Amino acid sequence: MRIDPEGRALSGLSTFLTFVALNVSYLVVCLPVVTIGTATASLFEVTMRYSDDEQGRPLADFFPGLVRNAARGTAVLLAIGLPLAALVFSGVFWLGMESIVGAIAGAVALLGAAYLVAVLLYGLALVGRYGAPVRITLRNAMLLPLAEPTRTLILVAIPAACASLAVVVPPFTVILGTIGFSVGAYAAAFAFRSAFARHTDPA
Repeated sequence: MRIDPEGRALSGLSTFLTFVALNVSYLVVCLPVVTIGTATASLFEVTMRYSDDEQGRPLADFFPGLVRNAARGTAVLLAIGLPLAALVFSGVFWLGMESIVGAIAGAVALLGAAYLVAVLLYGLALVGRYGAPVRITLRNAMLLPLAEPTRTLILVAIPAACASLAVVVPPFTVILGTIGFSVGAYAAAFAFRSAFARHTDPA
């Protein structure tokens, strides 16, 4: 048996550069804002596939996924993102009232927003993984956080931790801009696949 450290090093470097390119491509596609749903669904699609024994080509497969996921990804983003934004605004508004009622109302609104963040993540991952109609995708996305609380906490913790680090340690934004989103999606892919497998009919 011969171990080829140079071959493994080159393979690791190639994978790293692929994820950097994937991260940059994702951010560029997200620039119009309305394309965030499509880009995220496609990012989840390629990272879930790659997390399954390194199947597919993350960067090369990302761009065809944009076309495939455009309509459903945008629909899911609008259906969940708009009430999510409203809850965040409401939570901030009520917390700014500096009263007990405002604190309670704000906390309830932000808890609802956190739930919808999980729903949005599941919804876009479902778009990338399956070809179900939007109505079914939204229904499943609403139910999955309740059915998979542990995995949901992991999924929500990933973007929450990244956002917190970016605020507390501003240089961390460089990591987010180069590889943070693609690696975060890859980490989330294992939780997505595990959750979906538990609720998919093997037949």
